[in-house]
Amino acid sequence: MTPKLQTRVQRYGWDKAAPYYDAGWKDSLAPAQQSLLEMAAAQAGETVIDLACGTGLVAFPLAQHVGDSGSVIATDLSDAMVEHIRTESSQRGIRNVQAFRANAEDLSDIADQSSDLVTCALGLMYCPEPSNAMREAARTLRPGGRAVFAVWGGRRECGWADIFPIVDARVNSDVCPMFFRLGTGATLEREMAESGFEDITCRRIKADLPYASDREALDAAFLGGPVALAYARFDEATKQAAEADYLTSIAPFKANGQYRIPGEFVICSGRVK
Repeated sequence: MTPKLQTRVQRYGWDKAAPYYDAGWKDSLAPAQQSLLEMAAAQAGETVIDLACGTGLVAFPLAQHVGDSGSVIATDLSDAMVEHIRTESSQRGIRNVQAFRANAEDLSDIADQSSDLVTCALGLMYCPEPSNAMREAARTLRPGGRAVFAVWGGRRECGWADIFPIVDARVNSDVCPMFFRLGTGATLEREMAESGFEDITCRRIKADLPYASDREALDAAFLGGPVALAYARFDEATKQAAEADYLTSIAPFKANGQYRIPGEFVICSGRVK
C-alpha cells in the first residue's frame, strides 16, 4: 500500500469510526492518556498542538490545563473527528480549542516555533512515516518546547492484536502495516532523537481493556477502531466470520461474561533545543 493510499484509508476509516470511538475506547485508553497528560504537564497560557486529536479525549483536558490565556490546536486527519471537536466545544462553551483537519506529517498551516507543547495520543502508528510527524512537531515548537507521544506497545503484550490478521485475511492489502513497530523496544525513543528531540524520557505501562460483553468488545474492535472502513465493506457473512474469529482470539481474557483484554502503551517525552 502506498503512503498516499494508506493515508486515504486512515482518513475515511476514522470518519466511519468516529460515532463509535468513545463508547469503544474511552475507558480502555484512559491510562495511556492520563500518563501522557502527566508527562506533558501543560501550563496556563501555553499554546498546545494535539495531533490525531480524535474526539478530544486529550485535547479537552489540555484546554483546561492551559486555561483561557492558553490555546489548544486540535488536528486530525478525519473530518468527522474534527467536526466532533467543534460541536463538543460549542456545546460545552469551550473557547480555547481550535480544530481543523490536517495530516500529522504535514503541518504546513502551522508556523515554525509557534507552540510550547505538542501531543499525540496513539496516532503515530497510523502515519505511513511517523518520523515525518515527529519532525513536523519539532519544527512547530519554540526553543525548549516539548512533545509527548503515546503509542501502543509490543504486539505480544496487546491481547486484541489479532484483529489485524483477521481483517487482513479478508481484504486485498494490510489495514495497518507495521502498527506495533514504534512500541517495540526503544524504537519510539530512537526515532524521536533522530527527529530533533533530546532529554527523552519514556514510560511503558500495562492496562486492561474492559468490555462488559461480546457485543461491546466487537463494536470497539470493528466499528470504533482502525479496521472500521474495511469492516463496513464486508458482506454480512464475512462480518460474522470475522467477528467469530476475533471472539475466539480474545476468549482467554473472558471471565463471567466480561473481558479484561491486556494492553501495553509506550509514552515518551522530549524537548527541542
